[in-house]
Formats: sequence, structure tokens, C-alpha cells
Amino acid sequence: MINFNVAEFSKSTVDLANAPKDNLPEVLLCGRSNVGKSSFINAITNHKSLAHASSKPGHTKLLNYYKIDNRIYFVDAPGYGYASGGVDLDKLFATTMEDYFVNPNLKLVLVLLDSRRELSNEDIELINFVDSKHIPLLFIFTKADKLNQKEKAACIKHIKEVGVGEEYYFTSILTPQSFDKLKSKI
Repeated sequence: MINFNVAEFSKSTVDLANAPKDNLPEVLLCGRSNVGKSSFINAITNHKSLAHASSKPGHTKLLNYYKIDNRIYFVDAPGYGYASGGVDLDKLFATTMEDYFVNPNLKLVLVLLDSRRELSNEDIELINFVDSKHIPLLFIFTKADKLNQKEKAACIKHIKEVGVGEEYYFTSILTPQSFDKLKSKI
């Protein structure tokens, strides 16, 4: 089992050519700019500030590599959707990720979704694109502490309507045990 508490920031890069060269398996984290990818990394690794969680959407503009237990990398991708400061995140995401999805080290994609929001067109496009590349993907609903059971059921129904994947996890940075099943799956 991977020890997620043994984690360190490795590097940031704009493209795959400058990625770490040790050929460890990579788990890509994708999601809207304000979905909480940095908070997710901090929570799953039990570190308070491993990844910088900005109060401004659209802060991540590079591929950020985090080495976990010297066995895998979490790769935090730029977000898509809204950003403060007029940055075109959809263009930035497309440009940065164009070559990344053919990366032979990519073994799993975690699609982070704000559990309080319906899927956007960008979310659905990403999910369908990853599925078309035959890369395993898991759906991670963030901020789940803000939902009741009826709202969780609505999230699951909405994902099933997309018709891709059956694995989903509800997480909250306020409840560390919400990451246990996900850690086992990874």
C-alpha cells in the first residue's frame, strides 16, 4: 500500500518534455479552476501546505508534480473554466495538456468535480476525451461535507447520465476518512 503521507513537491513544468525522468506511474488530477485540486492534494497526503491552495481561481498554470511515497506522482493540471485576471483557462488547459494524454506514465485520471455544482460542458468534454483515450478514470466529488444524502444521490445520477465510468468518491477536507477508500483504489 502506498503511504500517502510521504509526499513532496517535485517540480513544475509547462510541458511533458521537462517532466521528471524517473518513469514512475502518474495520476493526473483534472478539474475546474475552483474545484479544490490543491486542497485535495493536501488532504489526501495529510500535509497542510504541500500544494498551494489559492483563494483566486485559475492559480495553477503549469503541470505540478508531487512524488508520493517514491512510488507514484500526482500531477496537478491547470484548471479549466473561470479564472480571475482574464486568463483564458480553457486555452491554457488545451495547450498544456495536448501532449500529456499520450504520456506512457499516465495510469489514472482523477476528475475532480464540485459536488455542489452540475457538470459543465467542459467537465463532460474532458470526461469523454479521457474515456476515448481508454485511460482509467475516477470521479472525485469534492466539498461533500456540504451535501445531504439526496444531493449525493443527484450527483451520482448526473454522472451516470454521462455514461462513462461507475467509480465515484465523495471527499471533504474536513473528514480525512473520506479519502480512505480512494487511497486503497489508487
